[in-house]
Amino acid sequence: MDTDTPRFLQSILIPFAGLTEEDVSVSLPFWRKRQIRKGDFYNMQNIVCQDLGIVVKGIFRVYYCDPITNEEKNMFFFSENQFIVSFRSFLYQCPCVYYIEALEDAEVLYVSYPDLQNLYLNHKSWERFGRMLAEHFFHQSQGRTEYLLLFNNEKRYLQLVKEHPRIVERIAAFHIASYLGIKNQSLSRIKKRVQSNH
Repeated sequence: MDTDTPRFLQSILIPFAGLTEEDVSVSLPFWRKRQIRKGDFYNMQNIVCQDLGIVVKGIFRVYYCDPITNEEKNMFFFSENQFIVSFRSFLYQCPCVYYIEALEDAEVLYVSYPDLQNLYLNHKSWERFGRMLAEHFFHQSQGRTEYLLLFNNEKRYLQLVKEHPRIVERIAAFHIASYLGIKNQSLSRIKKRVQSNH
């Protein structure tokens, strides 16, 4: 295992779930590293998501591909220091309804479903981590729904930039427009407005 891996995991897991260095140590044999090339997938539609990952570097989009129209709709992005998973597929071990694609060359640290279940079973602190992970993804999912229903495009754009700093420079504008549910021209107008207000 890379000498930086324990430190990286501590920096994510301790603040997230109040795990101790010892709790993180117990989990070290279960973590694996995976390099994912730009355009390749962390998980695919109709495949069960087997791993919970943490993005070490890179940015990913979560998108649904309509099997009839072939139209793609971006739903989420994952970037550095964030958990990456198709949570419902992972939790219930059922086929995933969307794709998770790397938009840059990326690196992920991941733990498999059986290994994580083993940690839950044998360590109370890891069981708490599982609960907090579920709360985290519930919050993320409900937040996305509320932003779509209650906020205008500009507010949704600002929230996206807050969650993923520098995303605008890193990925193609049409991916951001798809996420917001707008056309590229509308996104350009929002960017100009935001820049003139800051």
